[in-house]
Amino acid sequence: MQLRGTVLDIGCGIGDMLRARRGTVGVDVNPRLVEYCRSQGLDARLMTAGHLPFESRAFQSIILDNVLEHIPDPEQLLMEAHRVLCRGGRIVVGVPGSRGYALDSDHKQFYSESQLHARMLRAGFAMMRTLYSPFKSRLLDSKLAWYAVYGVYEKRDTTPASETPIRATSIR
Repeated sequence: MQLRGTVLDIGCGIGDMLRARRGTVGVDVNPRLVEYCRSQGLDARLMTAGHLPFESRAFQSIILDNVLEHIPDPEQLLMEAHRVLCRGGRIVVGVPGSRGYALDSDHKQFYSESQLHARMLRAGFAMMRTLYSPFKSRLLDSKLAWYAVYGVYEKRDTTPASETPIRATSIR
């Protein structure tokens, strides 16, 4: 399991993760989605574009699933994620493959696997492993809209000088 302890779902949308993993807290910039989640009995909070409404080091894990590609400049969001994540905490970031990215006009920034890892390293997160949904495949990346790459990272107090070795596996 990649997520552990107290979990924050940034960009929780309609609350799928909040339903699947009870005790998870969600945030979103869309007040209608937050209200919908709350009406379903889920713990969702409204966030502003540059601020997460939580104390520093409040979470042991964070998930950003198909969110990063919607933000033209994610530096402030990643700084906030770093702030609210406890030392040694994990952040799981999922981005669509090339086909999925191309099919959504709301996507602002494409991340190849190496670009995702470099972005997270600059934000102060060390690479732990790479996961693929359904599995690593160049063919599926170019053909399936729901193909995704996930990076699992660990918070460092300072930006590490280099990445740790990457282990590739599949998620289900």
